[in-house]
Amino acid sequence: MQIVIKRCLDIVVSALALLVLAPLLVLIAVLIRCDTFGPSLFVQRRVGRYLEPFHIYKFRTMQDRNAEEIDPLNEGVISSGSDPRITRIGRFLRTTSLDELPQLFNILKGDMSLVGPRPVLEEQVEAVPDKFMERFVVRPGLTGLAQVHGRRSLGWLEQLELDVRYTERASVWLDLRLMLATAYVVLTFKDVYGSTERNWRQYRKGKCQQDSGETK
Repeated sequence: MQIVIKRCLDIVVSALALLVLAPLLVLIAVLIRCDTFGPSLFVQRRVGRYLEPFHIYKFRTMQDRNAEEIDPLNEGVISSGSDPRITRIGRFLRTTSLDELPQLFNILKGDMSLVGPRPVLEEQVEAVPDKFMERFVVRPGLTGLAQVHGRRSLGWLEQLELDVRYTERASVWLDLRLMLATAYVVLTFKDVYGSTERNWRQYRKGKCQQDSGETK
């Protein structure tokens, strides 16, 4: 029953949000096109529930599309607020999290949920230890425990621990609480940019070095 209610909530909220925010979505798309050459949307392949791939939608925030491939989630290797690749409108979109709004389409389609672990890249799955694979039994979310408890300042393993904690405690009531907490985090601009010291690439590299017998 909880699963049915959660999916109904996803459909109703995402549909209403898209309807209400339609003028804002169009305005942002136009501003992006006026600010720099290139498409307004950034589309990328991600991994969802049960490791099924899907294409996620975001507003483009960087001048070079290839650069955005390197910084796909604004999680992992995080571009600082002064990164010259980030466009003027892109910096505003990231600070306010408005670049994530196109994911409402993903939620309506069923690729994602309003609340859940953030969707990861296919290569990031290789950096997820077995004990954290439980995070993939639920739909990825627009927000989640990691996004309201440290957001982009968290290390890779810290994010995974919170993801698994959510899957173990998931409920409609918890989702509602996390959505309210997310509104506070977004409105107060907490942890918009994070550290590059503890990202998934460095974690995976460290694991590979250990596996090969290399030490620092």
